Amino acid sequence: MFENKEQSRTSLSELGEFGLIDHLIKNFSISQETTVKGIGDDAAVIDTKGKHLLVSTDLLIEGVHFDLAFMPLKHLGYKAVMVNLSDIYAMNAKATQITVSLAVSNRFPLEALEELYAGIELACSIYKIDLVGGDTTSSTKGLLISVTAMGVADADDIVTRYGAGEGDLLVVSGDLGASYMGLQVLEREKQVHQVNPNAQPDLEPYSYLIERQLKPEARKDIVELLAALEVKPTAMIDISDGLSSEIIHLCKKSEVGCRLYEEKIPLDPQLINVCEEFEIDSTTVALSGGEDYELLFTIRQEDFEKIKGNPNFSIIGHMTAANDGMNLITRANTAIPIVARGWNALQNEE
Repeated sequence: MFENKEQSRTSLSELGEFGLIDHLIKNFSISQETTVKGIGDDAAVIDTKGKHLLVSTDLLIEGVHFDLAFMPLKHLGYKAVMVNLSDIYAMNAKATQITVSLAVSNRFPLEALEELYAGIELACSIYKIDLVGGDTTSSTKGLLISVTAMGVADADDIVTRYGAGEGDLLVVSGDLGASYMGLQVLEREKQVHQVNPNAQPDLEPYSYLIERQLKPEARKDIVELLAALEVKPTAMIDISDGLSSEIIHLCKKSEVGCRLYEEKIPLDPQLINVCEEFEIDSTTVALSGGEDYELLFTIRQEDFEKIKGNPNFSIIGHMTAANDGMNLITRANTAIPIVARGWNALQNEE
């Protein structure tokens, strides 16, 4: 049988990451009664005839997701775990175990991998999770890390992206945009170093932003706090690809619209100062930066009193009817459609 040389070719960048996933899995159906939720949320949910098991996996590739020119291996190990734990917490669940698989080239000595695993061990220790397996193999393209995280939750406690309703309040933990600006600082200093290897950068004014990029923290504490406050979100997602992208995911999955208020978006003062230095709009950074790993969720209006004034939360908008659309309300009180301009792993290289 001869290959058809005239077959059409579709660029992956036309679909984007989530469009590609939707396209590839469209013919798959669920055949196991224990599969409660498959692809389409932060984690899969499996019924173990007791607590539900949650499973999520991510792949990090050198040159795509991280740059070892400024990412210490210990920090990389820690961050690789955080990326996955964040997905479990975004389902309102307790993370319990991870597996770690590596593909590594021969340019890495044993001591380098010891540093990487020191970061993984630190994450396991702090977040009280167990490393229970994995795999290693060789690579011709540098370092690849795949982490699978597992967690548990009672069926009634699990929160998906599908439950937001009209009138629900839109809430976010922490502050946004700092990780992206930390990356911009590191990229700039890398370029300076390439021109002048003897240059010694002063990174103290950017310490918070750089920490948010190199050593993010998954928001286990927010899940615990919500439980203590007796607040169960109606829908939830973690912010990995940018606030705008995640809002769109929530709205589409829940079939609602949204009004996001620019003046309510939480920004750290250091972020605002560095955005001015780089001549970048801070709202744009918060909307599209990504890698914040904060939790974005919706709550019923009757739960407002339970979180009102809590410094861990910012109420940044509310959900509307789907036909009202998804809009950013600017400081000038102008409605602008929210557009996903966050991270796209499949974009074409220039």
